[in-house]
Amino acid sequence: MYDLVEPIGLVPYFADESDEALMALGLRNVWDAYFAGRAAPLGRDVPADVVHAIFYNFAPGEVARHLPKVWDLTTPEAALAAREQGCVAGMRRILGDLADDPAVARAADLLLKAATSAPVEGRPLFAALRALPVPQEPVARLWHAATLLREHRGDGHIVALMAEGIGGTEAHVLHSLSIDLPAKDFGRVWHLPAAQLEAVIDGMRDRGLIGPDGWLTPDGHATKERVEALTDRLAEVPYHALSPAELDDLGTGLEPISKTFRATFPM
Repeated sequence: MYDLVEPIGLVPYFADESDEALMALGLRNVWDAYFAGRAAPLGRDVPADVVHAIFYNFAPGEVARHLPKVWDLTTPEAALAAREQGCVAGMRRILGDLADDPAVARAADLLLKAATSAPVEGRPLFAALRALPVPQEPVARLWHAATLLREHRGDGHIVALMAEGIGGTEAHVLHSLSIDLPAKDFGRVWHLPAAQLEAVIDGMRDRGLIGPDGWLTPDGHATKERVEALTDRLAEVPYHALSPAELDDLGTGLEPISKTFRATFPM
């Protein structure tokens, strides 16, 4: 299900229409658009430190460069509307005629049934999204459901990271090294000052997660595997609301949709 849902959840980050719609509100750059779009369900009065805690994986100070400043330029309500509008436009462009296939509406309904069945306790961003109105248009419903499930999984992933004592920036280093990419070349941390990134790596080396050669040790790989396994287990709950037949229908309906996005996005 992750492989089928994740490509839809990535639409705000890889389809230009989302950023364009948010930037049209007067935001200054794509990171303004990111924080305005993703944090909007939390409302304008949530301090940057709280958003930092909920998002978990940004370096200290990164959230505060954008929040609450973006709310001087627009409102959470306008950001939510622009994000949905842009994502639907991007999905329709990429899917073409498939966007109006009845299978999309069926998949949207089943995915939404799963997404809205899970408890919200301990999942702050998922809970904030659950409080929003559900779109009626099928493509918008599909995107909304996928976003709910992506943030549900994300909240659980943070639990898994914390259980292993992996901090937010460390999570990026752990993932980067697990795919044989030096952390200094990984997109989410390459921009950090070299000394700051090296301090994170040194801390992981001191705990036996990274070896003298700069790559993950067996303990580092095992830690990564435990994080992913727990993340998967915690992400299962929404799908318990679907019968085996509904799960089969959902998988069949999502496959051509996800395949189209996977062919478009650099996953």
